[in-house]
Amino acid sequence: MAKVSRLAFIGFGEAAKAFLTGWADAAPPVITAYDQKTNHLSLRKDKLHDYIQQNVEGCFNLHEAIDSAKVIFSLVTADQAYEAASAAAKHIKAGQFYFDCNSCSPDTKRKNAKLINAAGGLYVDVAVMSPVYPKLHRSPLLICGSHAEQAKPLFDSLGMNTQLIEGEIGVASSIKMIRSVMVKGLEALTAECLLAARKAQVDSRILASLDTSYPEFNWYEKAGYNLERMMLHGVRRAAEMREVALTVEQLGLNNGMAKATTDWQQQIGDMALNAESEDFAELADALLNALEAQQTITAAPITDKNIY
Repeated sequence: MAKVSRLAFIGFGEAAKAFLTGWADAAPPVITAYDQKTNHLSLRKDKLHDYIQQNVEGCFNLHEAIDSAKVIFSLVTADQAYEAASAAAKHIKAGQFYFDCNSCSPDTKRKNAKLINAAGGLYVDVAVMSPVYPKLHRSPLLICGSHAEQAKPLFDSLGMNTQLIEGEIGVASSIKMIRSVMVKGLEALTAECLLAARKAQVDSRILASLDTSYPEFNWYEKAGYNLERMMLHGVRRAAEMREVALTVEQLGLNNGMAKATTDWQQQIGDMALNAESEDFAELADALLNALEAQQTITAAPITDKNIY
């Protein structure tokens, strides 16, 4: 079986750390990483600590990180996927695999592939189909593209859960993006429906009605989980949903649901509230208090003291 002796990460956040945790003692012997947060003085210390804690060789530039790596995992935010591929294409060497695991539109993936393949790299469209916790490196992945079959043994050697999808670059991403209309949309619907219900003091009745209409869904528990996901990852999810909206638009369809989901994800994510539990009532109250505080500030009358 093919082995990965040297591996690099572009972007070193939740997904990269989850994969490393899952690999544990089976991780490749040499792992390097570059995250653009190391370029920011206010964020550098925490990112360097992440490198040390995960026992990887942190780098201060992308070129150093990917040099000589057999496999490059790109795990950045959706809005940075093209920029990461553009930067990597300037330094990638012939035969290096570029696993684009980012949640971006099929069109963005095709642009990224063109850059990487033209530079001699071997581009693979990768769609991560579930949260990386708790499954870690066993999170289900869809892979496609002309180099996907060649890459499959490398994923297998890392113990990763990959499914080869027939088709050109963008097919795996299409599945991920279009599915997110429903998955991330349910989170946004949860926020709009049940925050309104909580504020109107009818949330227990609404939840009971939903449980009657959709038995075995466990709405109270699911509502808490959905709000917690948005609080922790709303900013990142909003970036993904912009790519989802673009995907739907490029298919010639109305993308209003994707756009509305983006708004809710961004608004809740921007609050940067602690989500130490998944209890719906606790999280809903915290969000409503924060929203009320925002509205109070916005509605403040303009006086001499408000003018700078």
